[in-house]
Amino acid sequence: MRDARTNRRIRAREVRLIGSDGSQLGVVALEAALARAGEEGLDLVEISPMARPPVCKIMDYGKFKYETKKKAGEAKKKQVVVQLKEVKLRPKTDEHDYDFKVKNVRRFLEEGNKARVTIMFRGREITHKEIGQKILQEVANDVKEVGIIEQAPRQEGRQMFMILAPNPKYLAQLREKARQADVAEKKDKGGQKAPEERAPAAAPAEAEEAPAPKA
Repeated sequence: MRDARTNRRIRAREVRLIGSDGSQLGVVALEAALARAGEEGLDLVEISPMARPPVCKIMDYGKFKYETKKKAGEAKKKQVVVQLKEVKLRPKTDEHDYDFKVKNVRRFLEEGNKARVTIMFRGREITHKEIGQKILQEVANDVKEVGIIEQAPRQEGRQMFMILAPNPKYLAQLREKARQADVAEKKDKGGQKAPEERAPAAAPAEAEEAPAPKA
């Protein structure tokens, strides 16, 4: 709709007109359609230029473009951007460093990102490829709850790597837990009465007047 013809930019002599309320008004002369749009203080917008005759609708075009742009921005915010994060290991990585790196891989996957696990070989270490393969398999086993192997281990020069992707089942479980927590939170808020809605405390009963003494 960004490049749609509007009002006097429409070139057809007659158009199939749609009213501002969505009603079908049939084929009318362009001038009649422009006059009707003018009476409503709105624009005539060509929405199907390839139709014969072209389809035009009466609308507030400025407002329409604003709302369309706003919806597109909201949709973009909701899009999940998957990043590829890398963790590097050595054939002789000690246990503490290994646990730290695996923890990072798990975090990347839980966040919905992919993880590239790379084994860096130095010198004659390159002759022991089986060690790199063993480490990569250990990493895959340690995070199998949250990740799956998307690309099997492969070697490029002095590096061996594999790519892990988030486990769809695990991500679905996380989303379901978040949804249930959100529902529970809304339920709790809905069940609490505002201070002014609470029943007021009962006012103390007034003391009865003692009867006046008889003369």
